[in-house]
Amino acid sequence: GVTDTEIHIGQWGPQTGPVAAWGSVARGTDALFKMINAEGGIHGRKIVHHMFDDAYNPAKTKAGVKELQEGVGMFAWVSGVGTSPGLAVKDYLMERKIPWVGPSAGSLHWITPPQKYLFAVYPLYYMEAKALIRYAVENMGKKRVAIAYLNDEYGKNGVKGAAEELIKHGLELVAEIPVEVKDTDMKPHVMALRKANPDVVLLWVGPPHAARIVGTATAMKLTPQWMSTSTCSDFPLMYHISKGLWKGVICATFGELPDSDIPLMQKYKNDAYGKFAAKNERWGLFYYAGMLFAEPLVEGLKRCGRDLTRERLVKELEGLKNFKGIGPVVNYSFFDPKDPMSRQGTNQTFLVECLEGAQYKKLTDWITIK
Repeated sequence: GVTDTEIHIGQWGPQTGPVAAWGSVARGTDALFKMINAEGGIHGRKIVHHMFDDAYNPAKTKAGVKELQEGVGMFAWVSGVGTSPGLAVKDYLMERKIPWVGPSAGSLHWITPPQKYLFAVYPLYYMEAKALIRYAVENMGKKRVAIAYLNDEYGKNGVKGAAEELIKHGLELVAEIPVEVKDTDMKPHVMALRKANPDVVLLWVGPPHAARIVGTATAMKLTPQWMSTSTCSDFPLMYHISKGLWKGVICATFGELPDSDIPLMQKYKNDAYGKFAAKNERWGLFYYAGMLFAEPLVEGLKRCGRDLTRERLVKELEGLKNFKGIGPVVNYSFFDPKDPMSRQGTNQTFLVECLEGAQYKKLTDWITIK
């Protein structure tokens, strides 16, 4: 995966299928790498980015990763959207000691147990759920909380975090409604929610499911406080596909806001997105998330100098302390199989509310969840 002039990096992301909206993550990573190459690469090497569409289908993820790894040879993997797709290839990559940095999913599976070659960047869904519950109960006085969740590992992570945090407040979930990836009619799910009479509903599903649930609920006159995970915190997208019904929804999120004036965001917007995005690409959270998840990998590669091996990359990543890009602060440490946080880069999130016209209102600063 490494030559004198190239570094080969692999990535998957759903460009088609039920959660194609998340596919912009991989396109954002691609723009970041093109920007780096245009600036001379990393110590004289250009990044060769191998991205493929797995349609959020774990079987396709597995086939694509194996084909690239054994046919071309990847030095490392970056991001990769989805918990279930990632689980399909985690053991394959770890057994071969191939670094994987920044899975685009906040799953507990990456760190329980921690893996020497897997470095998580995304805040845990489990932690996001805790932050939302804490805000709903302590700041809004809510007591009846339900959750509609994708019936896979992503959704179950949200259920776990919500249930645990509610117990601390002497409460429990009043309903847990599973949603299958292929479900399109949300009426049965909303009827089950209405029966539970919640004052808050957490949506731990994909963007299309979330928009359909809110739309169906509005038609059925169910109007709780909706809350959702970072995977639905790209407000312009959610506002558009929900026809404005996303207004008032509160989400956890993991990256600075799209209009942030911090210099690094401006650089990415102008020099990566501005110069290398496709004509109809939109600057939004999912797109620059692909840059955010790749930042620790890029920093690790820079710290390696010309002496670029996988073991050296692991060593340099372990040395990242208080690393701040456009997301939460990232810290790793020497690999400890008994310490999940040696590979979970962050435990921070913050909450935002969707306003009229898909505008963001920041409700909290970065929250550290223990």
